[in-house]
Amino acid sequence: MKPLEALAERAGIELDFVDARGETQRATREAQHALLKAIGLKAEDDAEATALLQSLDHDAWRRALEPVVVSHANNGPVKVELTLPQEQGQLDWRVTLEEGGEIKGCAVFSKLKLLERKEIGTQSFERREFVLGERLPTGYHSLEVQPSGAATTLIVSPGRCWLPPELAGGQRIWGVTAQLYLLRSAGNWGIGDYGDLRRLVQMMGERGADVIGLNPLHAMFLDDPEHASPYSPASRLLLNDLNIDVASLPELRYSDKAQQLVGSEDFQQKLQACRSAVLVDYTTVADLKQQVLRLLFRTFQAGYDAGRQHSFEAFRCASGDVLERSCLFQALRQHFSDQGHSRADWHSWPVEYQDPASEAVARFAMDEQDLVNFRVWLQWLADEQLGAAAAGGSHMAVGLYRDLAVGADPTGAETWASQKAIIADAQIGAPPDIYNPSGQDWGLPPFNPAALREEAYRSFIDLVRANMRHAGGLRIDHVMALQHAYCVPKGRSPAEGAYLRYPLEDLVGILALESQRNQCLVVGEDLGTVPEGFRERMAAANILSYRVLMFEKDDEGFIPPASYPALSLAVAGNHDLPTLHGWWEARDLALKARLNLFPTPEDASRIREERESDHKQMAVALQREGLLAEGEEIDVESLIRKAHTFLARTQALIAMAQIDDLTDEADPVNVPTTSDEHPNWRRRLSLSLEKLAVHPRLKEVANSFVEERGKVAANLAGC
Repeated sequence: MKPLEALAERAGIELDFVDARGETQRATREAQHALLKAIGLKAEDDAEATALLQSLDHDAWRRALEPVVVSHANNGPVKVELTLPQEQGQLDWRVTLEEGGEIKGCAVFSKLKLLERKEIGTQSFERREFVLGERLPTGYHSLEVQPSGAATTLIVSPGRCWLPPELAGGQRIWGVTAQLYLLRSAGNWGIGDYGDLRRLVQMMGERGADVIGLNPLHAMFLDDPEHASPYSPASRLLLNDLNIDVASLPELRYSDKAQQLVGSEDFQQKLQACRSAVLVDYTTVADLKQQVLRLLFRTFQAGYDAGRQHSFEAFRCASGDVLERSCLFQALRQHFSDQGHSRADWHSWPVEYQDPASEAVARFAMDEQDLVNFRVWLQWLADEQLGAAAAGGSHMAVGLYRDLAVGADPTGAETWASQKAIIADAQIGAPPDIYNPSGQDWGLPPFNPAALREEAYRSFIDLVRANMRHAGGLRIDHVMALQHAYCVPKGRSPAEGAYLRYPLEDLVGILALESQRNQCLVVGEDLGTVPEGFRERMAAANILSYRVLMFEKDDEGFIPPASYPALSLAVAGNHDLPTLHGWWEARDLALKARLNLFPTPEDASRIREERESDHKQMAVALQREGLLAEGEEIDVESLIRKAHTFLARTQALIAMAQIDDLTDEADPVNVPTTSDEHPNWRRRLSLSLEKLAVHPRLKEVANSFVEERGKVAANLAGC
């Protein structure tokens, strides 16, 4: 192996991968070089690569303990690799447990199991296996070894994610997924809000649903509201405060100024325009809400309700540095935006403000405390309202099922606050495949796997915890990133990228630990190019597979419901796919043609032929289930009803209806690989929640789910 390839392999860059067509692709030398440079390993030639390899090797041997050790409780006592000079004698060790207490002991280094020996200069090092004498409880502990002074974090995982007792006992449940911001209601301000979510939970719970799936609720950019993709957020650690239900806030009753503003003719005209619009008018909605919220914050500060102030302070104290630093960023961004900086990208700020730990940032936090407090207050309101919606589904087996995006926008709070944890000069994407022949670049910087280990996975832990809050389920977008992520060097095309490996076992272990602690099941969105054996590893950890009806095919067509894996969540479609209406009428293909998204006319013809074949195969699948008589014509209405009955019959633990199909939307929420070319993330639902509640389609689909899900559970119990 050439030195550059050896260095790339050492850094976790996969030299080869199997694409969606089953063909082996090799990362180019240019891609290897660019990704190594992005990681911080610059090697212009083989000599520099060789020198770097030797330096990395020596550094590893001079380190007594790795920064973190993740162990599964079911695998027995924790084993730690300890590297010390050969002459090391007796060792004293101490484990400090997360919940308090200590475990102490001693060992003779030369009597530990020898793993490897290395000579560096005149010194000889040995790597030996140190086994703790007793099992540790699950959790986050620390180990110290003297006299070397070495220390590491010990993370003991239960190994498997949590499942609700109902699902563990064999029940099959159903629910509805929704893009919150697209919901219509009589009272919202032109964008779906947490109050709408509370009403949706109640409405679907009354019809027997056990889960409500949501888009990512991550914080967006209030100073740039048209940056609307929930999958390119400012921070995945905070909530989107644009979804706050302003009209329901108690402060509104005590603010004469806010009431006068809302009641004014100009405000009401803008509000009614937002409510009646076909597309979400993010700019106007954000302006209206922020005007009122700033007035309500003054009312809150006046101290009219001591109980609410106490709740706010308790939330702030419990949230800690993650909340404070993120809200400080938002205040800084607003400050520099007001000064005319283009979209306030933090990379363009004065250099002293680009470092969150700088004295300049600390001074700003003191000088602009009120601005920071306002941002924290908004987060408290959002958390309070999301919690109220979740409480409304407390009788459900799962309740709210949140979505975790694969990355955050490079100009946002998350990348500013955790600069060492990411690779700034690369972006996550996807290699060319059948559905996207040009590949994809999502513009999201990936985690740096080496940096994650150095910080004992703190950024990943914070991320998981933040998104399991108020949730009984969490969908991990592009879950294959737990094993590897396709990284595109900045300035290059997706075809010039390569996969970067991640510590799968460690990340799955942490995910299982947080899942059990938060009683939150985990679903892995495993669409696209899935590595061999990956789904089996996810199943072993109780992570549900994500199965989309239109993709579940074999050589004979759409697979029958009985062939769906039990440990899965079955859906008809999602935000990146056409609705059932659009799929049946091939409206998505016509839209792609108008947007010139087919690389060649031949690709367009091939995909249209595949769609026609899919339509025929869908008819066969429905006939096989007795849902369609031979020769019976399918229209959109019958497809929506019959497809959901088909989904309800699957063995999947959870089956979900997309609310866009219940309201019979023809156009997609998002067209992948487009931004300004199409109004993504804006198409509102054509029916309000009030009208949907009495629509016969909802009643029929809900009744079908309740009946068919019960039959599946009963049949499986009788086997």
